[in-house]
Amino acid sequence: MLSRFPVVGGVAIVALALSGRRLWQLGQLVTSGAPAPGRKGRWGARLTREVREVVGQQRLLRWRLPGLAHAFTFWGFLLLGLTVIEACGDLFSASFALPWIGHAAIVGFLEDLFACAVLVSLVVFAAIRLRQNPRVLERRSRFFGSHNGVAWLVLGMIAAVIVTLLLYRAAQTNTGHFPYGWWAFASHGLGRALAGLGAGTNRTLETVFVDLNLIVIFAFLVLVVYSKHLHIFFAPINIAFARTPRALGALDKTPVMDLEELTEESRFGAGRIEDLTWKQRLDLLACTECGRCQSQCPAWATEKPLSPKLLVMALRDELLASTRPAGDHAGGSEGRALVGAVVEAAAVWSCTTCGACVEQCPVDIEHVDAIVDLRRHEVLMASRFPPEAGTMLRSLENRGDPWGMGSQHRLDWTSGLGFEVPVVEGRIPDEVEYLLWVGCAGAFDDRARATTQSLARLLHLAGVSFAVLGPRESCTGDPARRLGNEFLFQEQAKANIAVLKEVGVRKLVTSCPHCANTIGAEYPELGLEVEVLHHSELLAQLLATGRLDAGRLPASVTYHDPCYLGRHRRVFDAPRSVIDGVEGVELVEMERRREQSFCCGAGGARMWLEESSGTRINRARADEALGTGAAVVATACPYCAVMLDDAVRERGRSEEVEVLDLARLLERSGASGRGVGAG
Repeated sequence: MLSRFPVVGGVAIVALALSGRRLWQLGQLVTSGAPAPGRKGRWGARLTREVREVVGQQRLLRWRLPGLAHAFTFWGFLLLGLTVIEACGDLFSASFALPWIGHAAIVGFLEDLFACAVLVSLVVFAAIRLRQNPRVLERRSRFFGSHNGVAWLVLGMIAAVIVTLLLYRAAQTNTGHFPYGWWAFASHGLGRALAGLGAGTNRTLETVFVDLNLIVIFAFLVLVVYSKHLHIFFAPINIAFARTPRALGALDKTPVMDLEELTEESRFGAGRIEDLTWKQRLDLLACTECGRCQSQCPAWATEKPLSPKLLVMALRDELLASTRPAGDHAGGSEGRALVGAVVEAAAVWSCTTCGACVEQCPVDIEHVDAIVDLRRHEVLMASRFPPEAGTMLRSLENRGDPWGMGSQHRLDWTSGLGFEVPVVEGRIPDEVEYLLWVGCAGAFDDRARATTQSLARLLHLAGVSFAVLGPRESCTGDPARRLGNEFLFQEQAKANIAVLKEVGVRKLVTSCPHCANTIGAEYPELGLEVEVLHHSELLAQLLATGRLDAGRLPASVTYHDPCYLGRHRRVFDAPRSVIDGVEGVELVEMERRREQSFCCGAGGARMWLEESSGTRINRARADEALGTGAAVVATACPYCAVMLDDAVRERGRSEEVEVLDLARLLERSGASGRGVGAG
């Protein structure tokens, strides 16, 4: 046995040296990135996520067949690590046994079971890749743009590892070197086929295939660290440092901007590869090129230039091609401009920040944060953005809302209600339960105003005491932040926080998921902690407690999950409980719903930008809603209501299909109240 060591040992030494050097270089490349605040602490939660997502393969198993195939491959390689130890031990002693485990029958059985499971999984992977052939399906393939040649090579090498493993074990059953009984069913079954070759031939086969098995394993190790299969090493680390509890809702922490502290050397966003944080670099190395993000992206699905996967791959290629790790972020970098040279500008501006890519990613890549960081550099450093965005930003800065209507019109929606809506002038009175945050759409857009009015009437019916800020309310800054103007967002946020603290806000309700997300998830970083409810949650509570009684509305209804209410805020059940509470309603769900809901196209400040290519996203979603045959398309977001209503009208279906917010649906049913203020 020792005579074989120089060959296999030499291969092992070279492979370990090459892969070790590569991993050290990549580690340096990651750690030299810019700081990424908020990635430490909550270690218990991080450990739980590691067990759930890495060991348990939870996110991969959302897609059952490929998820199971990957899980069995992953678990198989964990367990088959024992066979590597056995094979290495066999180089020195034919009687080698695993420490503490020995030759327990269950070990042999599990090794054979998972070896077979990996082979079956490889067949599944091959079938999926053939079925998803990008040459045939083009953009419809989730492998479009992937390094498919490398993928086939990797599948072949994994197969070689398992085949050589089973062959040397089969030969061992005929030479007396195999330590496991018939529980190792595959080895013994294949050994019977080799038994007729004789003991001498089987000894030769044993030697050849043990050596080949180890050589293939070490060669595979080198291939992994020089290919996209880097994720084998970096994905578990990336998952460990993902944002807790989730990477949706608030954007990643950004330093507070102070005009007095800005200098000519100040940099914002990611303009060159040197500007990426260490976590963003880790994201790039963790990518598996699985294409789940791409398959769920509304921009990609409607022929826009954005693919979250291709964006990550392009940034990763740029990172790996960089000549030096860069720790100097003070300007003067020699790296290429990321937007334009590495990533197409139109792709960056196509993102709706819906979060479908982040939701689907099995290795917790934070695509939305990276895209917004690219936008920040374009807006704040290069002053490059779509022309129509300039109008929105100027209106927000000068008038306090994206439409430019001005604060004097923020109470126009209250006319004709039939009761007075209290406007907070000093501190919120103790008897007021909720501050109603109307939002810009709810105050200025005609269709959203109707929702605000319905909500106000329902709260009045239920005896819920509420008040509004009126002219003192201003845009939360969500459109500015998602567009990349972080400075304008922070200015808006600081002003709003000052007002909310001054009035002593305790509980806040709003019909806009974007407002709810910004105030509830992002304002805390700037010093405001307040209980924020979306109106669907409050209406569900009022129905459940009997303060409101739903009426009857015989109609088929399909519900569209708004991205910022669903994926970002994790509110899925409350809107459906409101719909289910209405007698006579038949809820007809769309195929893409809840976490998999398809975007309306308005998020990420896209509400104010034109779609210059492909199908309009709102039309694609409206077609899906119309395909259910429902008479009412219900939603719970003013942006979604406007976008879907526009698309239904463009399709010429507005006479037969109506788009309604939940509050309007509930009021139309003839809801009645039992509260103190009912009537």
